[in-house]
Amino acid sequence: METATQGTVPTQPTAYPKTDRTVPTRAADRASYDRDLVHSILDEAYVCHLAFVRDGAPVVLPTLFGRVGEVLYLHGSTGSRPLRMSGQTDPGLRVCVTVTHVDGLVLARSAFHHSINYRSVVVHGIAHQVTDPEEKRIALDALVDHVVPGRSADSRPANRKELAATAVIRLDLDEVSAKTRTGDANDDPEDMGLPHWAGVVPVRKGYDTPIANGDLAADVAVPPYLKTR
Repeated sequence: METATQGTVPTQPTAYPKTDRTVPTRAADRASYDRDLVHSILDEAYVCHLAFVRDGAPVVLPTLFGRVGEVLYLHGSTGSRPLRMSGQTDPGLRVCVTVTHVDGLVLARSAFHHSINYRSVVVHGIAHQVTDPEEKRIALDALVDHVVPGRSADSRPANRKELAATAVIRLDLDEVSAKTRTGDANDDPEDMGLPHWAGVVPVRKGYDTPIANGDLAADVAVPPYLKTR
C-alpha cells in the first residue's frame, strides 16, 4: 500500500472533531460534524455572517464568501474594519462565521412549539488576510463562482486598481459544526385535540428569468449556466 510519504494526499476524515465551542448546549442531537453535510450547507448559501469583537463590543457583518476545499474566503473592502484587523498582527482576527437556510415554517397547535426547519453551519477560527497574489486570484474566482458557477471565466478579471481596493480574508475549516431541524411540530400530548391546524409550510428557493441590462447589446445571449438555474 502506498503511504502519504510516497506522494499521495492523506484522506480527509469524514467528520470534523468536536470541541467545546462546536457542541451545542441545547438540542445537541441536531448537531452534526459530517464534512460533506457542512460543505453542502455552505455551498448553497450566498451570504454568511461574520462576527468578531471590536473595541470590546460584538459586531456581526453580512458578507459574500466562497469555499475552496477546507478554506473559506470572505470578501471585503480594504477599508473595512475586519479586513484591516485580520492583517494587523500575526495571530490574525478571531472570528465566528455562520450560514443558515430556512427549509420550512413549523406551525404547532401551541404558540410555544412553533419553530422552523433549518440547516445551519457555525465556523470558529482565526482569520488572516490573503496577501499572496495567486491565492487572492483563486479566492476572488471562488467568490464569483460561489454565486454563479462558471461566471468567473465569463467576466473580466479584476485589474490592478480593483485588486488593490479589494481585500480577502481566509478562514480554515477546522472548528466547525452543522445543526439541522426537520419534521413536524412537537406538540404536547394535551394539545393534540385542539382545533388548530398544525404542520409544515415548505420554503423553497427559486430563480426567475434573467433580466438583461438595458445597455446590453442585443446579440449578447443569456449564458447557458444561467438557463439551468
